[in-house]
Parts: sequence; C-alpha cells; structure tokens
Amino acid sequence: MSQGLINTAYIGATILFILALGGLSKQETARRGNYFGIIGMAIALLATVIGSVTENYVLLIGAIVVGAIIGFMLAKKVAMTQMPELVAVLHSGVGLAAVLVGYANFLHHGTELVGIEKSIHDVETYLGILIGAMTFSGSIIAYLKLSGKVGGKPLLLPARHWLNLILLVVAVWQGFEFVEQSAEGAGLTPLIIMTVIALLFGIHMVMAIGGADMPVVVSMLNSYSGWAAAATGFMLANDLLIVVGALVGSSGAILSYIMCRAMNRKFINVIAGGFGTKPTASSGDAGPAGSADDIQSVDSDEVGNMLLNAKEIMIIPGYGMAVAQAQHTVYQITKSLREKGVNVRFGIHPVAGRMPGHMNVLLAEAKVPYDIVYEMEEINEEFPDVDVSIVIGANDIVNPAAKEVPDSPIAGMPVLEPWLGKTTVVLKRGMSTGYAGVDNPLFYKNNTRMLFGDANDSLESVYKAIAT
Repeated sequence: MSQGLINTAYIGATILFILALGGLSKQETARRGNYFGIIGMAIALLATVIGSVTENYVLLIGAIVVGAIIGFMLAKKVAMTQMPELVAVLHSGVGLAAVLVGYANFLHHGTELVGIEKSIHDVETYLGILIGAMTFSGSIIAYLKLSGKVGGKPLLLPARHWLNLILLVVAVWQGFEFVEQSAEGAGLTPLIIMTVIALLFGIHMVMAIGGADMPVVVSMLNSYSGWAAAATGFMLANDLLIVVGALVGSSGAILSYIMCRAMNRKFINVIAGGFGTKPTASSGDAGPAGSADDIQSVDSDEVGNMLLNAKEIMIIPGYGMAVAQAQHTVYQITKSLREKGVNVRFGIHPVAGRMPGHMNVLLAEAKVPYDIVYEMEEINEEFPDVDVSIVIGANDIVNPAAKEVPDSPIAGMPVLEPWLGKTTVVLKRGMSTGYAGVDNPLFYKNNTRMLFGDANDSLESVYKAIAT
C-alpha cells in the first residue's frame, strides 16, 4: 500500500473519530457515534497492518485475534454495573502498551537519528513511558477502588505533597540523565528508575483521592491514556496515533474539568486529595445528621398510591440502581405512569454512579426515552413543582449538607434538590453513608419517606401496586 493511500486512510479514520466524539456528546446520537468509532478504528488497523508492517505477520495476526476474543468476551460477560471497572482496566491496558512500546523503541538500535533529532526522539520516548506508567498503575488502583477491593477512603500519607514534589524532581532529573546517556548508547538505568517512580506516583495519586471523586478519576485517567498514546505516536512518527491520542487526551481533560465544576472542585485539589480528606464536625465520623425517631419509613403499596395520585414525578437514579439492576423495572414503572397521564422525568447528576454518564447508559439500556432525561442544571429549578421525587440508591448527589453545612466535606458541591418538592421517597438498603462517607440529612426531613430493601425488589412491588 502506497504512503499516499495510507495517509488517505488515516485522514478518513481521523474524521470518523471526530464524528464519534461528536455523536457521543448526546444520548440520541451516542449509538451512531460508537459505530463511527468502530469503523474508524477498523480502517486505522487495516491501514497500519497492510501498509506499515513488513514482517512477523503471524505474531501480529495472532495477537489481534487473541485481543479481539478477550474484548468480545469481556463485552458479553461484564454487567453494566461493572462498566466503570472495565473502563479503568482498559485505561491500564493503554498505559501498559505505551510503556512496552517505549521500551521496545528504545532497545531497538536500528534508528540512525543523531544530534538534536535523537535528543527530541529520546524525550518523546521518555514522556511516553512516563505517562504510560502513571496511567497503568493509577488505573489499576482505580479498578480496585471501583470494584470495592480497596476502600474508597483516601490514603493520606504524611507530607504527601512534598513526596509528590520529590518524585517529580527525581523524574525530571532522570530525564536529563536519560537523554545524556542515550546519546552515548546507554540510558536504560535512568529509564528504569523513572518507570518505577511513575508507577509509584500513579498509585499514590489515585490512593489519595476520595471515593466521591472517582468519576473525575475515571475521566482523568482517560485523558492520561490519550496523552500516552499521543506521545507514543510522536515516538513512532505515526500521525494517526498523534491525532487520536490528542483527541482522547483533550476530550478527557475537558470532561474532567466539567466534572470538577459539577462538584465545585478545582482539578488540582482533586489530584491532591478529594472529598473527605479533612476530618470535620460533619464528616462521616461525626454521627448521624438526625435522630432515628425522625425516620419515616413506608411500604411499596404506600409508594404506589403516592405515584398514582401525583401529577409530577422526578426519578433520581444513583449507583444503588446499578447494583440492584433496577433500571428495567424503573422503565416499566415510568411507562405505566406515563400511560396514566403522569408526567415522569429523570434528574441526572453529572457524577451519579462511578463514571461519567453511568446513569445515562443504564437508562438507555432500559430504553427510557431520551427526551425525559434531564441534566442537573436543567431540572433543579423544577423541584418545587414536583409532587413525588424517587431517589434510587443515590446519596451524595442529593445530600443537603452540601448546601446547609458549611464545614461538610462536600460543602459547595452542586446537588439535586428533591427536598424542595412535596414528598421525597428514598430507596436504600439501610442508613449507610454514601461513597464520600458523609451522612445525609435528607433522610431525616419531614417530607422524606424511606423505602428500605433491595431497590429492584422494592420497585417491582411498587410496579405491581400501580399496575393493579
């Protein structure tokens, strides 16, 4: 395949990737965006394999087949509730690939670059491995946190900021050493030292982030994986990899910024700590935000009657809905109520769940109409007119402490405000705190009713009550 044809294929793939990002920005076009991305990646792979590879086809094809089988099996096996963990694992794969490609490129002595060109190439190699190693280890820790294998509480080491600064200084110093030694045909030792430092930094960075900030971590690692790919593209002189990596890196950075704004957080503060990093009088260790006598529990039949007598209903899904796999029952209830003339809408917080768009994906899977799903800023002012708000397994994103308790670890975080409506029904297994470890005053308010139990079981009983 001629170089001109390869470049044409790369341009076509780039256009498809841009269209994919544009499609993924809206629920209505997300499926189409996925198709654009799949086609673009297929074109990129074919053009690279046919046009750039000159030997070892058997190993390459075998690796592609094995990778395709693993990807297919994961896609079939992994439940929607495990998507955040899967995304974290995939990010770790990108980081590991960048590290391995960087080392292979360095150890391959066939390059004839000299002088400033070689120095620039060495810097590209160094940065690719540095970002890749951080992405790899950080994503592994993110997976362990998201899957519950490691607690969501931030690990705050003494003088952690100084530790980060020391690691950064050593990494930069080793970079100069690497470029200098590489010019003399060496450089493996500083490269290994930097890799170990980057791995440790990735671990420390994510371990120090609180549970409520995990959606930002996922988008941040997505950005890192993109920049690792871009650095690898410079290293390999592959224009498509540079463009695609820059697209992923920049879009991930923008998403991280949007997520931080949604939580009233500065990005650098998220990296430095996260929610709940300072013990306060209103933290999860300070005891409940109300008395057990204030809790008003209801049963499914009572909730069914509330819904049938309501004109305006707001459903607020959270991670508990994902765990209970209750999205399909939610759709059945929504469909039944809308057929009875009740206006049912959904309010989605930007950080609901464990990754950006988690709740939107679940609702789309259950075929909930896109036009009744609203973002927080679109719907918050509507709560005073809502008759019944149904909170399904959400906690931090509906916590009044963010607005009412100045010294709360989540103070200032924009939240959905169902307590401003007439009645709020909260579905939970118990009175445990959310991922941020902060007790929720919503549970003790006069217009709140608690429906305890598995969310799907409770909703199925509610559906039977409204369907009869």
